[in-house]
Amino acid sequence: MDIMELLATRRTYRRFAQKPVPADVIADMIEAVRLSSCGANRQAVRLVIAAKPEDVARIQPLVKWAAYLPPEQGTPKSEELPTLFVAVVQDTTIPGDLDTDTGIALANLTLAAWAKGVGSCIMGAIDRPRLTQLLGLSDTEKLHTMVALGYPTHDARVVPLTVATGVKYYLDDNRDYCVPKRSAEEIARYL
Repeated sequence: MDIMELLATRRTYRRFAQKPVPADVIADMIEAVRLSSCGANRQAVRLVIAAKPEDVARIQPLVKWAAYLPPEQGTPKSEELPTLFVAVVQDTTIPGDLDTDTGIALANLTLAAWAKGVGSCIMGAIDRPRLTQLLGLSDTEKLHTMVALGYPTHDARVVPLTVATGVKYYLDDNRDYCVPKRSAEEIARYL
């Protein structure tokens, strides 16, 4: 898959096959974060990997799914839950623009996963205090986001953003995600 196809098809996925993500794919995601560009090469992004089913099950109630959809549509059922969570953590002892560096790392992580067919959902609506405790984070580690991962059981595709759709994603008749995106002309202009 070339880079533009990878970018076009790496969407958010919220329903997964109950198949574990292999260690080599997890290693690729870690390597992708390790290689991420970052300000002054400070490398402040850390990961906590939860791959054991019992750890994934402890994290699941501490994350929220698909805010634009009713829970019965956006929350995965028990047989659709992710099989892997990755906590994306910032080392606050390292100065710099940690949010920009974390955004780059998240893009690398999710693209490396998708290159192997593993879908992801970056989650900011999380119970940070309880997750911080569960993950054993220190006072100098700040939980930025959780990433749910697994092999998707649905499709997700980009559709044109219109007045009727607005920016909110929605499900089509097959329960596949439709993600409205602005046109290139709305995003960029030339001087």
